[in-house]
Amino acid sequence: MTALVHKLPLRAAAVPYPALLAVLGVGLTVSVVLATGLGAVAVPSGEVAGILAHRLTGGGDSAATADLIVWRIRFPRVLLSAVAGAGLAVAGAVVQGVVRNPVADPYLLGLSHGASVGAVLVLTTGASVLGALTLPLAAFAGASAAMGIVLALASRQGRLLPVRLILVGVAFGHLFAGITSYVLALTESSAAQQQIIFWLLGGLSGASWATLPIPAAVVGAATALLLVRARRLNALVLGEEAGAALGLNASRQRWYLLLLVTLLTGTVVAVSGGIGFVGLIVPHLARMLVGADHRRMLPITVVLGALFLLWADVAARTLVSPTELPIGVLTAFLGVPCFLLVMRARGLAGQETP
Repeated sequence: MTALVHKLPLRAAAVPYPALLAVLGVGLTVSVVLATGLGAVAVPSGEVAGILAHRLTGGGDSAATADLIVWRIRFPRVLLSAVAGAGLAVAGAVVQGVVRNPVADPYLLGLSHGASVGAVLVLTTGASVLGALTLPLAAFAGASAAMGIVLALASRQGRLLPVRLILVGVAFGHLFAGITSYVLALTESSAAQQQIIFWLLGGLSGASWATLPIPAAVVGAATALLLVRARRLNALVLGEEAGAALGLNASRQRWYLLLLVTLLTGTVVAVSGGIGFVGLIVPHLARMLVGADHRRMLPITVVLGALFLLWADVAARTLVSPTELPIGVLTAFLGVPCFLLVMRARGLAGQETP
């Protein structure tokens, strides 16, 4: 990995870690302000900063159009995109470490497809038992059920087997995708079909202050717990025998980490739909910057994930304004070239594992 890092044009490895983290943090803060001002109706960055400062310091409501656009519409969406990006990125980093596979991500384990089944069932039946929370909770329940099935079938005598976990996850991911397609084909309402397709491709158009607290709390808490377990995740990457030599119960740690990944992925997919490539690409970029030590890599992954999805969402709502593109389309267009470049770089450095 050292050889790879020294090939980077900006030689990020020479930047002290605290300075790199601080620069990325400042970049994220500036990006939030800039992104909030961008849209069909542009609001100057200085005015955005003033409105946010006024609101965040306890200022009251304003009848101004700019205040309505910034505070009630765009700012919660920008924050949710950052939260969702951070959650998907750190979930991908953990999955890659747990299964010791550089192309693993939460989608590989069938989590997003399970969430899609739950969400599509709500959209096609029109169920609204819990009001606006019905769709997110159904998606989360679907992700949890998918992870439960995969974990049960991938374990043997109480031990999780990484290779078996991937194979079972891929198989059931296809099964859940087939169920989703079948339900979609049976739906007669064209409006419901369009809503389902847009949700499957990912979107944050439904973001509001009401939808932000739960994912923000879950992503924050789960990420903190994963950071605490970063040293143990490093041991898992070394393999069963090395982990046992360090006194680590590898199977128990895998269960614990994958449950946190399920919580992260299910919560994010519930509010954003199916957004791919974030959990696959961002961890690789973080490793290129700071190496494979999860104690250093996970915080960088969180910030990079937030930045990646924040700007992808800006592109989704501005490129063909006033029409909004599904954000999953944008992450695919950005993710595939990035993935190919990262894989080429890792191949040149002779790296085969995270």
